[in-house]
Amino acid sequence: MWAGFAGYLGFLATAPRLGRRVVWGTILVLVTAFAVAPVLLSHDVYSYVDYARLGVRHGLDPYVHPPLAASGDPAYAHVAWTEATSAYGPLFTLLTYPLALLPVGLAVAVLKGVAAGSVLGTAVLTARIAAWRGVDPLRAAAFVALNPLVLVHVVGGAHNDGLAMLLAMASIAALLSARELSAGATLLAAITTKLSAASLAPFALLGSGKRSSLLAGALVGVAAIGAAAWLAFGWDWVHGFGLAGENQSRTSYMSIPILAARLTGLDPDVTRLAAALIFAVTIAGLLIWTWRGADWLRAAAWATLALLLATSWLLPWYLIWLLPPAAISRDRPLQLLSLILTAYQLGARIPL
Repeated sequence: MWAGFAGYLGFLATAPRLGRRVVWGTILVLVTAFAVAPVLLSHDVYSYVDYARLGVRHGLDPYVHPPLAASGDPAYAHVAWTEATSAYGPLFTLLTYPLALLPVGLAVAVLKGVAAGSVLGTAVLTARIAAWRGVDPLRAAAFVALNPLVLVHVVGGAHNDGLAMLLAMASIAALLSARELSAGATLLAAITTKLSAASLAPFALLGSGKRSSLLAGALVGVAAIGAAAWLAFGWDWVHGFGLAGENQSRTSYMSIPILAARLTGLDPDVTRLAAALIFAVTIAGLLIWTWRGADWLRAAAWATLALLLATSWLLPWYLIWLLPPAAISRDRPLQLLSLILTAYQLGARIPL
């Protein structure tokens, strides 16, 4: 991981001189290599498959029943969170339902392909938006797709954060192209894939030239996805968003509030509360800054960094939430902090 990070830094420094073919060729080769590798470190992808099989093969609502409810299923043996119901958005769950018809190994391979395609698509959109904003597109693409945490955890672990960010960046591209209806619908699709994409919403709304059109697009998305989710799960899918929020009651060893508790000797609940208060004040300040005319994309990127620093449940694949908006932010300190946070998370989730 450290060798990969060193290579990543060198590539970022030289990307404009290396040229388009070398940069995109390297991205394509490495993303493909991690896509065809076995599932790395986290087994969350097996949970995705298991939830789909619960609904399709066992007639059980994954927002009500955990994998333990069908312990004889072939996917169950690989699931880590056997007593947890789904915390993922209804759009993502519905998209995985057809995979229940496939053998478990093939379903996992499809999800690895989706993760790889999502990272490549996110890199393409990041490069395009970067060019619009006067940022070097090759460096922006490499900043996202060659990050070791993205390659190992998002592609290698087939996490759905890649798909959520692909939709979020598509929404940003649509908004910057004055296609507010599409932007609203696509942002809603990102949020109903994974709730973390919602951090972009208030800044996109403040930065939009046609807020009513953006809201109308989001309402269309709510109606379409909400109707499909209701037909499949009733209102149980709403509990998934609650579970995603409840993850903040958990702690991961390398989250910043828990690190602060270890270093200071304070009770972890005290540092978590302090982090939450600082986060709330920071978001309020960023929203005011945006309302007064600041670059909403830059503010949204800082808000995402604040979220990662404040959460007590920080996992290495969450860095993909930050990397694309940071790459197009035109903010060097923010990008440097993104690299520092990447370095800090390099060893996370790797067993000793």
